[in-house]
Amino acid sequence: MSRISEAFEKKAFVGFITAGDPCVEKTEEFIGRMIDAGTDLVEIGIPFSDPIAEGPVIQGANVRALNAGTKLEHLFGLVKNLRKKYNTPICFMTYINPVYRYGAEKFFSRCKEAGVDGIIIPDMPFEEKDEIQPFANAHGIEVISLIAPTSEERIKLIASEAQGFVYVVSSMGVTGIRSEFNTNIKDIVGEVKKHSNVPVAVGFGINTPQQAKDFSQFSDGVIVGSGIVRIVEEHGENAGDYIYGYVKAMKDAMTEK
Repeated sequence: MSRISEAFEKKAFVGFITAGDPCVEKTEEFIGRMIDAGTDLVEIGIPFSDPIAEGPVIQGANVRALNAGTKLEHLFGLVKNLRKKYNTPICFMTYINPVYRYGAEKFFSRCKEAGVDGIIIPDMPFEEKDEIQPFANAHGIEVISLIAPTSEERIKLIASEAQGFVYVVSSMGVTGIRSEFNTNIKDIVGEVKKHSNVPVAVGFGINTPQQAKDFSQFSDGVIVGSGIVRIVEEHGENAGDYIYGYVKAMKDAMTEK
């Protein structure tokens, strides 16, 4: 059983953080605090100059990370360091350009060497995954598929070939904190489960303990990004304790009876 599969043996909290904001060393510390607080799977965002799926909070984190000089090589080292302490599954979230520019074979070889378990590429259409997936799978890296409210008739196709877990996007638009959700995510999750045996996690906009609890009632896990990244934006190098408290509150809400 893969580390990703093991993470979803219970209701999984998936925590996202942009690497290099405010620096790579602090990202390592913050991820450790996330895991200590109950994060079951860590999603590490590779900073990119044009993060088209992201709202203002994560866009800002990308800018800060790039201005701090964060490079892809630093992130492989980050994961290596985390692997000395934690067995928690780690996925990279990136855009397709950095993978192409680095070279897919080399990129996924380095991912395996570092201890990465999966990759999420929001701007890679499902129909074009064969340009990446053979390289990833050859090195034991699972390619995580996204399903959005607009996927409709493509849900069966995407779900039936999914690896690791299915990332269901809760809302139209970009990432960001939301107070309400206008799409019937429960029905989408149910449709995905008809066609796939891999876990289904819901992300985009979830930021309160009540939302985490509500979405975990009908999914296998929730993904939280902007809520964590906003704490880093507000508290900078001193964000560790705030991240721990926030993640613990979210995870506790998901597991309470």
